[in-house]
Amino acid sequence: MPADLSGKRIVITRPRHQAQEFGVALEQLGAEVVYLPVIEIAPPEYLEKLDAALKLLSDYDWVIFTSVNGVRMCLARIKELGEIQWPTGLLVAAIGPKTAEALTMRGIRVDFVPDEYIAEAIPPGLGAMAGKKFLLLRADLARPALAEIIKAAGGLVDEVTAYRTLPARPDPQALEALRSGVDVLTFTSSSTVRNFLALVRQADLDPGSLPGAPVIACIGPITAGTARELGLTVDMVAEEYTMNGLLSALERGLSDHPKQIRKMP
Repeated sequence: MPADLSGKRIVITRPRHQAQEFGVALEQLGAEVVYLPVIEIAPPEYLEKLDAALKLLSDYDWVIFTSVNGVRMCLARIKELGEIQWPTGLLVAAIGPKTAEALTMRGIRVDFVPDEYIAEAIPPGLGAMAGKKFLLLRADLARPALAEIIKAAGGLVDEVTAYRTLPARPDPQALEALRSGVDVLTFTSSSTVRNFLALVRQADLDPGSLPGAPVIACIGPITAGTARELGLTVDMVAEEYTMNGLLSALERGLSDHPKQIRKMP
């Protein structure tokens, strides 16, 4: 039986175009959703390196997509260039089921998706890496861990920025909701944590003592680690590092969490 989240005001910090499905699911459980996007996704500032890599896809043994945003940006760029055919023998790895789904919906076969949806879980599925050539399509602020593992195993890796993560302009109504008190903050990437903290400080709010004393829920251990490093107390971490996993964590955690939930006026 689904949990009842009635009376709980939950903040979603991911980009608005990616937040709707999660927000609707929370509302169906009775929550009041506050959309406070703190990041937005943009193409690389300079496209030359991405274009060159996409034009030479057939030179690689593997291409690795780390997010749906990377898939969207790269395939849109391929369409814009208008001269690239996807190589039939190119092996494809995707971090997470949503990234894999975004590829298969566009007719691209995915050869490997790790059981754990973090960069460090990708290498075991790549086979012998020595002498192989990898194209890693990533965000501008992505961690270097995956590339370092591939290089250490003798692989040749080209790290190419597929998209940028930029601070979003704060929504005045969402900021007012934050000032009046919220029950839960949700974070889906390290960038959402960093930019949220910058945003609330610019709004003269103390992230350590926000109105309503919100609990903090993170999509996975990397995001949670960033939050802790930056001084936040993390109350919930999804067991499956997806939006569905985060929803399940909220259902379980908010049902059992000792915090006295504030009643909405």
